[in-house]
Amino acid sequence: MNLLITGGAGFIGGNFTHYMVNKYPDYNIIVLDKLTYAGNLETLEPVMNNIKFIKSDIADRDAVYRLFEEEKPDIVVNFAAESHVDRSIDDPEIFLITNMLGTQVLMDACRKYGIKRYHQVSTDEVYGDLPLDRPDLFFTEETPIHTSSPYSASKASADLLVQAYHRTYNLPVTISRCSNNYGPYHFPEKLIPLMIANALNDKPLPVYGKGENVRDWLYVEDHCKAIDLIIHKGREGEVYNIGGHNEKTNIYIVKKILELLNKPESLITYVTDRKGHDLRYAIDPTKIHNELGWEPETKFDDGIVKTVEWYLANKSWWEKIISGEYMEYYKKMYINRGSI
Repeated sequence: MNLLITGGAGFIGGNFTHYMVNKYPDYNIIVLDKLTYAGNLETLEPVMNNIKFIKSDIADRDAVYRLFEEEKPDIVVNFAAESHVDRSIDDPEIFLITNMLGTQVLMDACRKYGIKRYHQVSTDEVYGDLPLDRPDLFFTEETPIHTSSPYSASKASADLLVQAYHRTYNLPVTISRCSNNYGPYHFPEKLIPLMIANALNDKPLPVYGKGENVRDWLYVEDHCKAIDLIIHKGREGEVYNIGGHNEKTNIYIVKKILELLNKPESLITYVTDRKGHDLRYAIDPTKIHNELGWEPETKFDDGIVKTVEWYLANKSWWEKIISGEYMEYYKKMYINRGSI
């Protein structure tokens, strides 16, 4: 089986590459990644001898077609995406190019060269948000698309395009929409790794608004297991929601990290909230449980301990990242916004 993983040097794609290498040693695994700021070859270093890595852009049609001609993938799992909401608000265009046009290029290649399954990794953010005072409400696969940011709009557009290619061209596709992931190799612009890194360096922990926004947290290995099931056993043309049943407020998470690291809560600094900040995400994963038998295995309080331990044991990985371009971005997005 020839498996192409795009965006495989990123956070979730990198973890999925590790997972598939270990579970399917007989698979020929090709990883394509543009190696933008969030792509890191060191993430793949432990499995580099077990994969073929290609540095390229999914929006580069000629390069993608060459790859398909040479490698003849049977399954394509597309993680490649610009994914940070704040960056999409600051500069939407690259999100449209990568997340929409890049997806189109991949599917055109799938049509031309033939594949057994194309899987689109999406996000629960395409559904918008839920009110904080209605804990009984959850996103299902039938929840209408209602985006809040250029990022989520670009991902929703890609999802619609994937479904259109299935209906128009009968392309064998599946889509998964996941809640917030956390775990090893998470780029330190996102909430959990950012708070861990700052706390370890006794720097202020910037929290949007009052930290009351709620997210459903999914340990990344549980997500990898779900995608594995979908690409091998999921029904063509279907959307599967993948949720962790771990709803937490941002401020709870920040305080938990400080507790685990034995750091004072005085490090918390509240900053001006982002534009269009969604209040609550919560996924109902009943469909994937009923059809494929998947359910999350990692409770948040266990997963966050494992995550903190990984960052403590792998300081060299993230300390190299917190420099250069990323620090300029961090200064712009957090320090210059000031506290409230």
